[in-house]
Amino acid sequence: MTRLQGSCRAIAGAPGTLSCVTDIITLSDSRVAEVIEQECGEPLVDLRGTPGLRIDLRQADPDGSYARLRVGALRRLLQAQALLPAGIRFLVVEGYRPPDLQRRYFEQYAAALRAAHPDAGPDRIRELASAYISPPEVAPHVSGGAVDLTLCTADGTELPLGTEVNATPEESAGACRTGAPNVDAEARANRASMSRALTTAGFVNYPTEWWHWSYGDRYWALLSGAPAARYGPAAAPVRPA
Repeated sequence: MTRLQGSCRAIAGAPGTLSCVTDIITLSDSRVAEVIEQECGEPLVDLRGTPGLRIDLRQADPDGSYARLRVGALRRLLQAQALLPAGIRFLVVEGYRPPDLQRRYFEQYAAALRAAHPDAGPDRIRELASAYISPPEVAPHVSGGAVDLTLCTADGTELPLGTEVNATPEESAGACRTGAPNVDAEARANRASMSRALTTAGFVNYPTEWWHWSYGDRYWALLSGAPAARYGPAAAPVRPA
């Protein structure tokens, strides 16, 4: 697949500069938006009632949106967990994300980039922001097919993966990228274990975020060669009374 050329992002330790990244397709790439959606109608399901799956509370919201995924994505997530080394589990941090929240995240990060790079035009800022936060109109989390996760032991102790989940490129010196060279051997091995399991189960990774994996959305369709995305924007769960 032809890779995005001339993509750039900010790198920690080099204030006011842009560093080019040419080995990934970002979510601002027009090819992502061009992917056809053929909504399959799968509902969102609450992961908190799933035996054997650990759910983290750091992104918890009143609606419980963070703990929801499409049925097909959950099925594949459980398949992937069964492929992990003995005693290791996934720790799910966030699944579905409502469109308004996705928009707020994107706009906040874009504002920070504009402040750091006042000479960058709107298109460049969008490209930079998209390397870390998806544009709302193509966001995998909004589809209910994306999940942010890490690894833990059976008692919930997190394994080292090089950065915290949701570490920015700036604060991690780029170590948030899945293939980043500036993480230690243990973190690389843990990332490899997670990648093997999730890839085998049918997920694709967003390469600037080791923790972000998706199935059924537009980005998944583009990278996997599927003729269409299975999931469009999902209906938000009803907030408990």
